[in-house]
Amino acid sequence: MELTVKLETFEGPLDLLLHLLEKNKVNIYDIPIVEITGQYMDYIHEMERQDLDIMSEFLVMAATLLDIKAKMLLPKKPAADDTPEDVDPRAELVQQLLEYKLYKSISYELKDRQMDAEKVLYKIPTIPEEVSAYVPPVDTQELLSGLTLERLNHIFESVMKRQADKIDPVRSKFGKIEKEEVSLEEKVAVLEQYATAHKTFSFRSLLERQNGRMQVIVTFLAILELMKTGKIEIFQEYAFDDIRITSRIAA
Repeated sequence: MELTVKLETFEGPLDLLLHLLEKNKVNIYDIPIVEITGQYMDYIHEMERQDLDIMSEFLVMAATLLDIKAKMLLPKKPAADDTPEDVDPRAELVQQLLEYKLYKSISYELKDRQMDAEKVLYKIPTIPEEVSAYVPPVDTQELLSGLTLERLNHIFESVMKRQADKIDPVRSKFGKIEKEEVSLEEKVAVLEQYATAHKTFSFRSLLERQNGRMQVIVTFLAILELMKTGKIEIFQEYAFDDIRITSRIAA
């Protein structure tokens, strides 16, 4: 009864050579060509009895190994001082093995990434109808009517400077200064009532009537809040004119 030996499957002659080098734990830069060639030929002989369809490229490598083996067994000619040293006949094979090992490592990395990618699920982004159908209640561009926040900020800073100038540098150091609590919600409500009653008024005058820096700051924030909700609009007829606030609140 004939004994059948199952051989490992290799992707090509370089794969087989790399396997033999790793199996024998030898340095790829210093291949023991005689030993490796013998093992390679043993594998070839076993392969001839099992699969002849893939033998061609393995036989080409076998011929290459035998050629290298023959060159290494020949005695080296004594080289003159002005002649270069003989090139190692294994050099080209070593380069091919290094490149193949690199590509093989990359293929394993790509395979791992593919397996990781199979564990990831993607969902097409969707927006709820109530969100996509949302329309802002107020057009801020229309409310500003050509004004810029830079212009509003300039007036705000000038009013803040006047508030600072009102402070007596001597008397301000007397006594204990208590922190003034100012609520933005309350200021918005007060300003809304004021806008309902006056309809049109001066932005600068409104800030100048406030007592203290904190009152000015909160009033300025309240104006921005009412602009955002569309309850007031701001306009300026000419450059450097006073900014006017008009109420859009129904009486």
